[in-house]
Amino acid sequence: MPAKTINQYIDHTNINPKTTKEEIIQTCSEAKQYQFRGVCVRPKWVKLTAQQLKGTNIKTVVLIDDPIGDSSHEKRMEECKKAIKDGANDLDVVINIPDVKHEKWTAIQKDLKEICSLGDAKIIIGSGFLTDEEIAKVSQIVKKAGAICVKTATEKDPLENRELKEKAIHLKIMRENAPGLLIKASGKVKTLKDIKMMIKAGADIIGTSSGVIIMNELKKN
Repeated sequence: MPAKTINQYIDHTNINPKTTKEEIIQTCSEAKQYQFRGVCVRPKWVKLTAQQLKGTNIKTVVLIDDPIGDSSHEKRMEECKKAIKDGANDLDVVINIPDVKHEKWTAIQKDLKEICSLGDAKIIIGSGFLTDEEIAKVSQIVKKAGAICVKTATEKDPLENRELKEKAIHLKIMRENAPGLLIKASGKVKTLKDIKMMIKAGADIIGTSSGVIIMNELKKN
């Protein structure tokens, strides 16, 4: 099987709360132009995104319960069900980070298992908020819950771009503790150099709003 090209790693992301309909359509147009893996949007834009991507192999990806996953389980389930009804292929759901910090492992497992039963879920663990030990623990929980992927962060990741080497370490911990799952790196991945670092560290998917910039950079190399 041929190796994936850079574009096939990218979930082209537009989760700016102030984004407009026209900007979402533009994001989808860019995804089609470059044949990205997916387009990641907020719940209100799922239906439009799915319509724009109809007839392609590009996935409609929805961000659920950012930035720290602290909504009630009932609200999280409701948002996921609506997103699927609206056409979402992937649910990118933030783990309940306060519950992680309070070691409420049973509650976390129950919440994620029910969410994962709805469809393809990529669980965002907020790795920049966690210790290495917590990253290992929640990666194991995510796998047991039935997710397809464990993901580092959202745009609210406390790790800055200059700290991507730390994120690379997180990816390796995630890979070791959730074998068989896809690994998604997201948050502050802005350049071709960044994306190559994440792929080398084991990422299967890259979430970035800089996909077009990266592809233009690739053309120049």
